[in-house]
Amino acid sequence: MEKKTANDRNEIVALPKEAWQGAVIPLVTRSDSYYDVEIQPLDGSGCTVSLTRKQAEAEIVHTPEEYDFPDSLYQAHWENAEAFGIVSEDGDLLACIEVCPEEWSNRLMVTELWVSEGLRRQGIGKRLMDKAKEIAASQNRRAIILETQSCNTGAIGFYLHEGFELIGLDTCCYTNNDIGRREVRINLGYFFHRDARRR
Repeated sequence: MEKKTANDRNEIVALPKEAWQGAVIPLVTRSDSYYDVEIQPLDGSGCTVSLTRKQAEAEIVHTPEEYDFPDSLYQAHWENAEAFGIVSEDGDLLACIEVCPEEWSNRLMVTELWVSEGLRRQGIGKRLMDKAKEIAASQNRRAIILETQSCNTGAIGFYLHEGFELIGLDTCCYTNNDIGRREVRINLGYFFHRDARRR
């Protein structure tokens, strides 16, 4: 029998809905920095919004246990989602990406992206994001969009390196004190054609 190589073990495969729906993603965010969000109130002359990266006084940690709806694959509100990932020989999920078309705007949403600790810094995240870009291009989507949090500076750095840019933020997505909790929703987008419009 031919010995499996590391590349074989880290093959990205389709994760069909019938087998993986409801699979919980143990997404833990740890960071020693955050993007501080400051907003000057809107008035008749305009407003200013700034995001400044700052060092945290203590490590910022967010775990699935904090939320009523932990991250999982194929959640009911993501109709037509597709998931791909790396699965161990024992059937454990080691990394994944889930994408879902937003038909009305002709964009592809990355709804989940996770790489287990043991596989990080090996280019797996890039390979998963390349899969999303491949799907978006094959479907002729005008952009890929996703959300992350202002405390997840590692993820933001990765997305920026992958060509994403800031497209918006939401200061009360998770609680009424997201700025104080340093967990503001950050929306990022990757554009295929700058002048493309929704179909």
